[in-house]
Amino acid sequence: MRATALRTEVRGVVRSAVHYDSYTDARAHLKDLLDAAERGGVATVRRESARTAVVDVERLRHFLVSLVPSRAQVVPEAEGWSVFIPGLPVAADGATFDEAITEMIDALREYADDWQERLLDTPNHRENWGLVQLISLSDDDQLADWLVGSAR
Repeated sequence: MRATALRTEVRGVVRSAVHYDSYTDARAHLKDLLDAAERGGVATVRRESARTAVVDVERLRHFLVSLVPSRAQVVPEAEGWSVFIPGLPVAADGATFDEAITEMIDALREYADDWQERLLDTPNHRENWGLVQLISLSDDDQLADWLVGSAR
């Protein structure tokens, strides 16, 4: 079992990549693993044949926002507002725009829970991994901004 630490310098900035060949090594060097991830460096752990990356949440969330457009449609109705995302079995209604968005955030969180519990291996939901990660890593304000941007 060995740990590999790679240090490179790019334009005067030292970047570190750490790779641990077992979770025992990673556990023994947890601070180094987390430090590398927080700096934006590559940080991986191998467990048997699988290799897992450790990443900073805000960096991952920012990246997912750029890759997973919301495509949310918010439409006025006679009694309020409706929100839906085409191709996703999630929709919400509210008497006001903000209520509809709040209900949609709740519906997205329920979908993310369902996906993690039972939908992740179903063919018509399997590709929603990025969306579920984005939902799980975002607070309500971040999700609202992702859904409608500056329209709020």
